[in-house]
Amino acid sequence: MTLTKADLVQIVYEQHEQLTKAQAVQAVEAFLKISKDCLALGDDLLLSGFGKFNVKDKKARRGRNPQTGDELILEARRVVTFKPSGILRNAINNGR
Repeated sequence: MTLTKADLVQIVYEQHEQLTKAQAVQAVEAFLKISKDCLALGDDLLLSGFGKFNVKDKKARRGRNPQTGDELILEARRVVTFKPSGILRNAINNGR
């Protein structure tokens, strides 16, 4: 099963009885916007007990079109990587 943004909103709503559904939506949207803005600036995002999102710069490199075999240059780009915390890794491996 995939956890969607709608699922996150529902869980926040159910676990915080003082919030309305609209407030739960705003809370999830605010967290996602802060996270996206942080990564877009090239900063790392560390969530204790969960993991760390890193922004890495990839250099331009030679590539190949697998269908035609033609060589081409892949442009430099930025990618986001994730490294889980030890707590998350243990939880996944122990099935919790």
